[in-house]
Amino acid sequence: MKTKKALAAGAALAAMSLMGIANAQTSVNVYGIMDAAVEYYTNSNATGDSLWRMPSLGGGMFPSRIGFKGSEDLGGGMSAIFTLENGFTPDTGSLGQGGRLFGRQAWVGLSSPYGQLTLGRNYNMIYLSSFDVDIFGPSQYGLGSLDAAIPNGRSDNSIAYKGTFNGFTVGATYSLGRDTSAAGGPAGTNCPGESATNSRECREWSTMLRYDAPSWGAVAAYGRLNGGPNASGGINSADRSDSRLHVAGYAKFASWKVGGGVVARNNEGSATTPRSNLYYVGAAYRLTPQVTIDGQLAKLDYRDSPNDSTQLLLRGIYDFSKRTSGYVAVGRINNGGTAAVALSAGGSVGAGLSQTGLITGIKHAF
Repeated sequence: MKTKKALAAGAALAAMSLMGIANAQTSVNVYGIMDAAVEYYTNSNATGDSLWRMPSLGGGMFPSRIGFKGSEDLGGGMSAIFTLENGFTPDTGSLGQGGRLFGRQAWVGLSSPYGQLTLGRNYNMIYLSSFDVDIFGPSQYGLGSLDAAIPNGRSDNSIAYKGTFNGFTVGATYSLGRDTSAAGGPAGTNCPGESATNSRECREWSTMLRYDAPSWGAVAAYGRLNGGPNASGGINSADRSDSRLHVAGYAKFASWKVGGGVVARNNEGSATTPRSNLYYVGAAYRLTPQVTIDGQLAKLDYRDSPNDSTQLLLRGIYDFSKRTSGYVAVGRINNGGTAAVALSAGGSVGAGLSQTGLITGIKHAF
């Protein structure tokens, strides 16, 4: 009897030890951002009316999200990894990215000293190339107003690789069918996923090479979308594509950070203005440990067209803590010709009209 009890106790201790080892080797983290804002802008329509609103794209500084990130140590320097990241709109509590449950990211893969390989809904390299060089990032007022694909660069049905070696980061993505949703603007471009009849239809690929030193960095990235039946943006066949080349850099010194670059686009879906260049330069200054002032100037220049847009932004950020910040930003966009680019992402403006806006809000990260 004593022997049986000893064996049972030993088995229980062994099971508890194994559970401890498993817990030590496996981790799952829950994280997120809540960002809500109120804004006012002029010339919201052709008659020049102004508008007060809460932005519906997620927040004034960062899109709101909740995510689950995990890893399991497989030994030999290799780990299994996954990320599920949901986007939502604080003004109504609705799902973002066209109503997707995990519209920001949804992938699983392997990580090793040679980089990581993931399968699912991944960020593309145009999006990843904007880190650090774009001072305003994916904010309500920013480059996303001039080219919505930059802060929404995600690909369904994709294979992604990224590795960093001695400061150099190389990356690539390839999508077997880049989209499966008709909703959600840049998050849903109505390209009907994988095709058995056309090997080019709805495919997407991107590449990136960047170098990051302690005080500066440089990056170059290229991305290309192939069209398909009923795809938005005019690329409604596999023979048409929309491509972007992004070249940029940044530097840090004392309390300053500066960044800038150009996005050269060739959109074969546009019959009149397929080629454009988006130029931008920005700077941020840490005034005190709690206060940061930043600004950015950008211009969307269409070749052989008067329909250009110029954007000027200025923002102040106060950090209540490492996780909570308040902010206020003002912006101005001047539209040439019949351009109707809104200052606020997801907003509206009368054709050919300029627009001035003010936005303030609070961001909390967890």
